[in-house]
Amino acid sequence: MEATSTPRITCTYLNSYVGKNVLVVGKVVQLRGDEAIIDADGNITAHLHREAHLSAGSGVQIIGKVNPDLSIKVLSSLDLGTSVDYNLANAVVEVTHQHKSVFAYD
Repeated sequence: MEATSTPRITCTYLNSYVGKNVLVVGKVVQLRGDEAIIDADGNITAHLHREAHLSAGSGVQIIGKVNPDLSIKVLSSLDLGTSVDYNLANAVVEVTHQHKSVFAYD
């Protein structure tokens, strides 16, 4: 199996990853049918699949592909509950982008 990179990002980095798979940790702000608004240092629209069971106000980890409109097509999701340290999650994103060679494949 070929190794693939799924970098951790926040809303700030969406532009740099159009067409690529990413991992986002954020808070579910709103649910609307098959879409969710995720606050990950800015709002991201996530297009959910049928197996996604998210709750407004809970933390979520999503893996998905960034669309040209900067929304994310969710491939997998994990409800993290309400005790998420978003400052820590954002700090991890920043560290991974400062040291890309350690965390990402070329």
